[in-house]
Amino acid sequence: MAQHRIVLHYVFTPLPDPAAVVLWQRALCESLGLRGRILVSPHGLNGTVGGEVGAVKQYVRTTRSYPGFRDTVFKWSEGSAEDFPRLSVKQRDELVSFGAPGELEVDEHGVVGGGTRLSPAQLDALVAERGDDVVLFDGRNAYEARIGRFRGAVVPDVAHTRDFVAELDSGRYDELKTRPVVTYCTGGIRCEVLSALMRRRGFEEVYQLDGGIVEYGRERGDRGLWEGSVYVFDRRMHLEFSPDAATPGRCERCDAPAHRFVNCADPACRALVLACPACLAEQPELTCPHGCTPAVASPGVLLGATAPAGGAVRR
Repeated sequence: MAQHRIVLHYVFTPLPDPAAVVLWQRALCESLGLRGRILVSPHGLNGTVGGEVGAVKQYVRTTRSYPGFRDTVFKWSEGSAEDFPRLSVKQRDELVSFGAPGELEVDEHGVVGGGTRLSPAQLDALVAERGDDVVLFDGRNAYEARIGRFRGAVVPDVAHTRDFVAELDSGRYDELKTRPVVTYCTGGIRCEVLSALMRRRGFEEVYQLDGGIVEYGRERGDRGLWEGSVYVFDRRMHLEFSPDAATPGRCERCDAPAHRFVNCADPACRALVLACPACLAEQPELTCPHGCTPAVASPGVLLGATAPAGGAVRR
């Protein structure tokens, strides 16, 4: 029986002809029977694809054949093409939709002016050495943090990645500018940009968790600073790093522990509902318990870019 896997990857590098890369990546995935979502911009490549493991390995080898993508890190996880509704390969102005493409500078080494990279071990060591002075700063949309976050983290109240610029400019976090701030996100890509935006705004000591929550969980499981599940932007919706994972999320109907989001059953609403197994068994077609918000999309990310909730990606 064939094995199947998903890979998550991104790379910041100048692409003089993003449209050509779109055509190449689409043709490559179609030839290998892969599904998922890939974004291409003048700043680089960001993707999550799944399929038969041999086909995914061939995708990795071929993608790395492009000079600018040679050092791309591919993160493997359980899953398959069936976790995605289709293959989508698109060109965008930004790999991560912060709404500030003019602020991002990229060269052959990646994002210019970003935070200092920390491995999972280095993050643990920094917190052990400097204690409560260290600020863990969540670079995801606020609903993602409902099912898992780093212990004691600051979670900005943002519904969309593009809200971060206004949030940083609001002055709410000015008191953190002289403290060590470690940004984190699912796979690392949002923090590449967020840490650069923070440094531009006067944050003096900015770090980014290299590889994001996914890499931290792979190395540390649930033995470290992470608590709960990580939200992913495909049909799996969440991942746990061990059977010992905490469940900090609460069901919106009964307040029981919950880590699974479902799309609101009202076709006019695209919000996510956090529900426990008992409530889902009782009412599989859940709607928002406190009223729907039509015309407000529940945003997702592909390791940081926007995507339909419960749809193509993730990541």
